[in-house]
Amino acid sequence: MKKKIVKLLVISVVSIFLMQCGNRGEFIISKGKVGELTTLTTINDLDNIFKNDSIVRNLSEGNLGANFFQDDDEYLIYEKGGKHLLTIIPQEQLDSTSTIKSIQIYDSRYATNNGLSLESPFEEINLNNTITKVETSLSSATLFIDDLNVTISLDKEDLGLKSFSTQKISIEQIPGLAKVKTFIVWFN
Repeated sequence: MKKKIVKLLVISVVSIFLMQCGNRGEFIISKGKVGELTTLTTINDLDNIFKNDSIVRNLSEGNLGANFFQDDDEYLIYEKGGKHLLTIIPQEQLDSTSTIKSIQIYDSRYATNNGLSLESPFEEINLNNTITKVETSLSSATLFIDDLNVTISLDKEDLGLKSFSTQKISIEQIPGLAKVKTFIVWFN
């Protein structure tokens, strides 16, 4: 009787472990892949991939529309509890067969194999990735990580600089504890 209980317990623990390992893949980021999304995923596929989640569609009016401020369709992915996971931008607007252009990450569970996520401080990003370029805008510094085809922006205030300045920033000037403002994976 004890052997059966022990055997059942071992099987249960192994099953739980395997299920957790399998679920981990849905949050992995690599070049050309975010969870189940790849460079071949079309907008039509989103309903199936996120069947347990909610998709909010903000569609542009294309070339025929009067809304000049929204030039890209957006597909916002939310968990059933309301947590914003991702915002997906297609290559072609108003085309359900289009593939994905970019994905903005909003959930810190999405991470690369070396741990790069929304919660990564600059020190960790710089240590585990090759930053190929830093560009500055009025309010942020954008890091380009070509190995992953990712851009990460850091708020200039976290860098100790005034917002709305055009001051150039080098990697050496960025404090180790600077936090990620936006995390975008590009599929083009």
